[in-house]
Amino acid sequence: MLQFSKLSEDCNVSHFITTRIGGVSQGAYSSFNVGEYCGDDVVAVRTNRELLSEVIGIPCEHIFTPFQIHGAEVYSIDTSFLSLSREEQQQCLYGFDALVTDVPNICIAVSTADCVPVLLYAPDVKVVAAIHAGWRGTVQQIVKTTVQYLIDNYAIEVRQLKAGIAPSISQESFEVGEEVVEAFRSTGIDMECILQRNMKTGKAHIDLWETNRIQLLACGLSPENIEVAGICTYIHQEEFFSARRLGIKSGRILSGIMLKDNI
Repeated sequence: MLQFSKLSEDCNVSHFITTRIGGVSQGAYSSFNVGEYCGDDVVAVRTNRELLSEVIGIPCEHIFTPFQIHGAEVYSIDTSFLSLSREEQQQCLYGFDALVTDVPNICIAVSTADCVPVLLYAPDVKVVAAIHAGWRGTVQQIVKTTVQYLIDNYAIEVRQLKAGIAPSISQESFEVGEEVVEAFRSTGIDMECILQRNMKTGKAHIDLWETNRIQLLACGLSPENIEVAGICTYIHQEEFFSARRLGIKSGRILSGIMLKDNI
């Protein structure tokens, strides 16, 4: 598993990004697939998640991932959510692409295979967030929405907020059609910062890392508090799942974060 140096500075928070190495899943899910909603054998996924829970030191039942729909909705996991049955919890998590919590020893995570995972930690009020920012979610500015949610509901000091942009598809590998270019252009972003054309093919390539970094900066984060992993899941397919290489019916990595109970 991987970690961000910036998020690792604080002993009150723990986080991780899984790889595809070290599990029991087979085929396009080989081997450490921890995504629950991608079509893998449920027993294999359960085994992999149990391996993960042993490493991070909490029960499997305390690792929460939403059923993502490439939207921009945020859900807060609180003590009332934890009192629900497992079935009720799963129903609550349907249709959200970002989770936040201020409850210790509860891991919130998003599953990805090329899309951009973003982890946030507000040290002043002790709250964390996990965001799934695919290109559609990025266009809908889910990162900005989540930061604003933290401001409105937890009164965080944005200048103290720390962010990690985890392994995902790079600009080099993210070739898109003109309709996607126009979707990004419609947000008002400076396209010169995020768009390049392949000199041979003329095809457009969008930089999702930089787009989400720009959103974080626009929210008021300090540049030094934003860490970009800079690892392309499409290029490093031996270490990470890539839906562009393997198809939708393939594995997912998890990017998760949790508060420790020593705060």
